[in-house]
Amino acid sequence: MKLILATGNKGKVREITAMYKDFEVIPYNNIIEAFEIIEDKPDFKGNTLIKARTVYEALGDEAAIVFSDDSGISVEVLNGEPGVFSARYGGPEASDKDNLHKLMDEVKKKGFSTSPAFYTAAIAIVCKEGEFTTHGWMYGDVIVEPRGDGGFGYDPCFVPLGYDKTLSELEDKVKSKLSHRSQALANAKPVLQVIKANREIRA
Repeated sequence: MKLILATGNKGKVREITAMYKDFEVIPYNNIIEAFEIIEDKPDFKGNTLIKARTVYEALGDEAAIVFSDDSGISVEVLNGEPGVFSARYGGPEASDKDNLHKLMDEVKKKGFSTSPAFYTAAIAIVCKEGEFTTHGWMYGDVIVEPRGDGGFGYDPCFVPLGYDKTLSELEDKVKSKLSHRSQALANAKPVLQVIKANREIRA
């Protein structure tokens, strides 16, 4: 069964594909031209639903199953920032590196070298069967000096609870057990399996 991802982010595509080996995972921009999606909701659930609904409508295929993710990091000393603005914290055209350095700079400005923080991931599935959402969280601390070459986004400055390495320093198999997105993806898998089973029965 095909699963259309409402993202072109290579890191997310790789992580989702690795967890969903029973599905044919396809970024939506492999089917139609990529376009801007306005994410204007105050929470991750609202924004991930916007992405999935918008791509589902743009595809014009009733049989499509569209899968989206909205995730970000919330830092205690920054009063929960960047939160839903994590992907554009450094500005509208910011790269992962820009966002990472702004986050570390803002923590430094507060006079801290570390702060409790947590990641949130919200998954949305939109298809003819309905709309479904799941969540996952990961807790730990942010630091102000990046470490490691793996991962993407804020991974070089986030140390998960109970570890002394950043996400960028941890092996993929360890990170996959901890990740907020992995948890949300695991929670979403039974939903997809039910959709798949129902379609096979009706076929």
